[in-house]
Amino acid sequence: MTDREAVRSNAKYLRNVRPIDPEEISDYVEGRAHPAVVRRILREEATDLGLVEREDGRFVPVPDDPVAPLSGPIEAFPERYARALEDVLVDRYGPDWQTGASGDLLRSVIRQVKAEYLESQGRSVEYDADVAAGYAIYHLPAYYAAVQYALSDLADRGLLGRHLRVLDVGAGVGGPALGLADFLPDDALLEYHAVEPSPAADILETLLEEAGRNVHPTIRRERIEDADPDEEYDLVLVANVLSELDDPEAVLRELFDRVADDGSLLALAPADRETSIQLRERERALEREGATVYGPTVRLWPDHRPTDRGWSFDVRPDLAVPGFQRRLDGADRENAGDGEFENVDVQYTYSILRRDGKRRIELSLDSGRWARMADSERHVTNRVDLVAAKLSRSLSGDPFVTDPGPEDSNPIFKISDGSESVDHYAVCPSVTALNRPLLEAGYGDVCVFEGALVLWNDDEEGYNVVVDEETVVDRV
Repeated sequence: MTDREAVRSNAKYLRNVRPIDPEEISDYVEGRAHPAVVRRILREEATDLGLVEREDGRFVPVPDDPVAPLSGPIEAFPERYARALEDVLVDRYGPDWQTGASGDLLRSVIRQVKAEYLESQGRSVEYDADVAAGYAIYHLPAYYAAVQYALSDLADRGLLGRHLRVLDVGAGVGGPALGLADFLPDDALLEYHAVEPSPAADILETLLEEAGRNVHPTIRRERIEDADPDEEYDLVLVANVLSELDDPEAVLRELFDRVADDGSLLALAPADRETSIQLRERERALEREGATVYGPTVRLWPDHRPTDRGWSFDVRPDLAVPGFQRRLDGADRENAGDGEFENVDVQYTYSILRRDGKRRIELSLDSGRWARMADSERHVTNRVDLVAAKLSRSLSGDPFVTDPGPEDSNPIFKISDGSESVDHYAVCPSVTALNRPLLEAGYGDVCVFEGALVLWNDDEEGYNVVVDEETVVDRV
């Protein structure tokens, strides 16, 4: 048997000298262990030694520099994962899985999952192997993209290291896990711990085999209520599962206790009204217990917290339709090709909580200069200067509009400064060079509004902040 400690000792020495070659180490181990055995041991010990494996088969220390944010939109679900999922479908249902009885079953499952979710306002859907397969076909691509956009907020401030220890609660079939793995660069080291009790874990385990040589997964097939994740993590990921838990606030509180002092908890939820509002309620509950809301919502006024309904979600460009969705949709004998089983919309709600007090936007406003949304009632029909985060894409017409034509509706955006008790919306009836930065700002970006008109909207029971020809908007 190869002396594991001898391999470790040589690796610890060589890591400070040069890239670690398994063939070289084999010469130093008693009995000249085969290089393939040494390589296997180095892979198994990589997380403890802080090593990443390069393409040439050598091992080097994990770099110290942080992970960079996204440089552009995510265009498609990677083909290697798509092939792996289709292999799962072929193994379970046969080579023509999208046709005949198996295709009918999967389409029925997807319809049922969507209906049960809407009828129960996000409550738990019972998983078996067929439900897991349907869920993967329909939801995997969008979840893969959504988590990367949210992680990019942390990377904006250099808060994701290249050696990352992650707990993924309710990991499902693996959309967020795969998105996380691909968000990290090739020289990052990911210690990935998943908690997933359902048959979805079988698909998760298979897809993670395609995630890269420096992803080290551990899957616990148990309910989070029964698990005991007693270690600390750089990132705790709770994606699209809170609404399925019996006591989500208690679970979230316990999970936040597992976050390292310089770590984050990232909670993701669908963009629909109920689950989005519920996520904001849980965000605020943890904030009252000492958590810091890093983003995307803001706290721009000292000693003020928002108490509005909190429905806020991001929208990103659609993905390309993956082949497995197109095939299932095209084989529908009644409505072939109508798009019912193609789901490439990337819309999601998220919250990032931290223990160290850091926020994505570090800003503290002065009432001597700026109007506070908590005081909007006394500003109705007046023009004011204010600072607020843009917390939606356009809610009328094209969500990404930057240059509306005469046929387009007035762009409308949810905005917040973190003090409001009712919803505020920036309404832009006329776009000028001086207010266009509002349209060009990203989700969560903070803008300065000068000369905005405050009005009460009876229909929405909220305030309209009118951005017109007299308004100047700048991005912070």
